[in-house]
Order: sequence, then C-alpha cells, then structure tokens
Amino acid sequence: MLDFLPHWMRLTLCLSLATGLANCGSPPPEDAVTALTFDALRAGNELIVLTLDAPTIYTADADTGEPTGYEADLIRAFAREYGLTVRYEVRPDIETLLSALGAGEGHLAAANLTVTEDREAMLRFGPVYRNTREQLVCNDSGPVPTRLSRLPEARITVLDGSSYLATLTAIARDMPDVSWTTEAAGSAMPLLEQVHQQDFDCTIADSFLADFARRRHPDLVVGMDVSEERGLAWAYDDEIAGLGDALEYWFGWAHESGFLEELDETWFGRFGDFDYVDIRSFVERVDTRLPRYEPHFRTAAEETPFNWELLAAQAYQESHWDAEAVSATGVRGLMMLTLSTAERVGVEDRTDPVQSIAGGARYLSDLYRRIPDAVQGEDRLWFALAAYNVGMGHMYDARALAERLGRDKNSWSDLALTLPLLSDPDYYPTLRYGYARGYEPVNYVQKVREYLALLQAQRL
Repeated sequence: MLDFLPHWMRLTLCLSLATGLANCGSPPPEDAVTALTFDALRAGNELIVLTLDAPTIYTADADTGEPTGYEADLIRAFAREYGLTVRYEVRPDIETLLSALGAGEGHLAAANLTVTEDREAMLRFGPVYRNTREQLVCNDSGPVPTRLSRLPEARITVLDGSSYLATLTAIARDMPDVSWTTEAAGSAMPLLEQVHQQDFDCTIADSFLADFARRRHPDLVVGMDVSEERGLAWAYDDEIAGLGDALEYWFGWAHESGFLEELDETWFGRFGDFDYVDIRSFVERVDTRLPRYEPHFRTAAEETPFNWELLAAQAYQESHWDAEAVSATGVRGLMMLTLSTAERVGVEDRTDPVQSIAGGARYLSDLYRRIPDAVQGEDRLWFALAAYNVGMGHMYDARALAERLGRDKNSWSDLALTLPLLSDPDYYPTLRYGYARGYEPVNYVQKVREYLALLQAQRL
C-alpha cells in the first residue's frame, strides 16, 4: 500500500512543532488531546480511539484482555499499517462518544457510526466502509409490523441518541399515533436481546446487527426496512493534520484489496440460508449439551493452534455433541473418528468423549501442519477442516486441479469452487486420488464456520 508523501508530512510536522514552541506558555485543557500531526502520532504518540462496548464494535476478550469486535479488527489493521500504538477509551453511549470527540478527548471514534446530515454538521467523517439499512426487528411471538401504518400496534424501544431514534422521530411527524421509549446503551445489541426476552415487541437496528442477533436468537424477525441505505464511517479530529488523508488512503486500499469484504465475511457473512430448525436446535444444545463437554474442548485446544470454540463447532457438525453418535460407514463418537484414525491418534474408545475430543483435536492439528506453507491465515484452517472431511489426498488433487484451471490453489474461496469438480467425470479420472464427493467438504467447512459464529454470538 502507498505510504505517506514524506516531504509534505515533514513540512507539516515542522510547522506544527514551530507553532507548539511559539505557544508553549499556553497548555491545552487538561482533558483534551494535544493537537498534533499524523506523522507525530506515528512517531510514538498513542492513537486514542473512542468506542463503545458492544460485540460488533469493541469488547475486551474475557481470557486475554485483547480487543475483539468488527471495529477493533478495523482499527488493528489500520494501526498495524502505520505502526501506531492504540489506546481505546470506552464511552457509555453514542451521545457521550460524539461529545467526547468534539471536545478533543480522542483522535477518532470507531463505533458503527451512521453518517447523517446532523452528525456531519458537527464532526468530520472518514470514508464510508460499509452500507446498511435500518430495520424494524421484532419477536415473532408478538406484533410484527410490515408497513408503517402498523407501527402503532407494537411496543417499540430504540437506542437513545442514535440515528434509529432520528428515523423514528421523522416517521412520527406524519404518524402521530406512533409512540416509543428510549434506552441508553453502547449499541442496539442489548435492545435486540430485550426483544428476544419479550421486554417489548420491537426495536430498530442496522441490518447487519439484526442479522448478527438473529443468528443468536432465531425468534427475532425483520418486519421491514425503515430507512434508505446509509453509510458507516469513523469520525475523526480534523485538527490533526494528515489524519484525514491517512484514512482516505487506507480505506481506499481496504476496499480495493478485498480486506473489507473479507472482514465482512468474517463477522457477518459466515452463514448460508437460514435454517431456523437447525439454529433453534443449536441454541438449545448450547445450554443442554455443551456444558458437559466444554472443559474437554478447552483442554484439547491448549495443545493445538485452535481455540476451543472451533473444536466445539466442528464437533457439533460431526455429531451434534452426541458422544454415542455413529454413522452408516462406522465412524463414531463426538468427533466421528474412523477406526484407523482413532488408532493413529491414540484413541482406544471412540465413544469416550474425552478421548474423542482429544483425538479429533490432534488429528485436525496434524492436518493443519501438513497444509502447504503457501496457504496462510484463516484459509489454512479451512483447508485443514476440509481435509478432515474428505482426506488430504483429495485436497492435493483439488489444489492441482485449481492450478490447472488458472485458479489460486492457496485460496479457500478458489478451492471451494474447485472441490466439487472432484465428482465430475471430465476431471476426476485425471487426478491421482480419483473420485470424491467434493461438494461435501465445502458444505462441511461452511457449516463449521456457521456453528462457530453462532457459538461465539451465543457467548457474547
């Protein structure tokens, strides 16, 4: 990616330093961030990021304390590109967050902020990084308005100080019968949780938040869109010379390189079509079956490159967390091991959940290590999961075929297109390991990713 033009940045920094020396007798307000340049931030000052505590924005991991969340991942990538040290400052709600940025208490605000005319009149925003629509989200056991004229039928609560409140207020100008209450929170997620609990009928949330919440609570349904498409962006302190240009450059790269698309896939796009029967069963089994096995998943994960949730998600795809599960082909147990694989990884009793989990984790870890070094990042994990399902030999065949077809043999997205061809008579006779039901590992990886996302959403 292009770096900053050093000449004008050095000039800006010099001017900034000269101005600072001239005014050294007038210190800034105690709570305000000292005015500086983006180069000065890169030279050693902290980038102060104002944010909100919410699953899709920013949370501190319960085990490691590391920042997690969609916005945290964005900030991490931005900071890594420019060698920045980041300090997060969490504010309790949107109004406090925006006021804090306006008062100079941070350098930028990253919090799934919708760009509105009112906000643009007060603050400077960087490039839009994703688009969203505001949606009315309701519990399917109560009234679910599907047109504006039905809104008065529902008990509605919206996030105080949010763009959702502004949208509802605008609707009410033409519909005086519409009423609602407000709650202060870091995002719409707590209100979506309350809709699930039937504390009230409906709330308004961005479409990606609604989708995220519905994976956790299948009883949530979208009644209708209540806004046109709007953009999300970071707000920033335009007193910091060069920061706006940095955001323009970086987000331009993030769009063009596919980074934003990949991040969206990671956080919001890991699901196929809704299967509410499956999702409801999963949600129920997280409470009724997973607790007895979670300690064993945690223990097994300590000896692998994976987190325990990944192993749990894979086990659910294999057996639905049924230690006595057995298939028509003779694989059995929580991790559905074949007899030969069980012997290879030291499992004597495949129906013993402790042995099965440990053995399955060892086998997946071995496959992960055997994946060629050119396969990097999350793709390496998806390759290993596919190999667990279809066998490493067929994965080698798929990579060879992908290369023959001019595809990237090290990319999971390209391999997911290629694997189904292993059952095509135009291709499989030419491959070393021959025929395979290549669509199965693609579906397998997709389902494991879906269960992993559901599990993580359940536990946020």
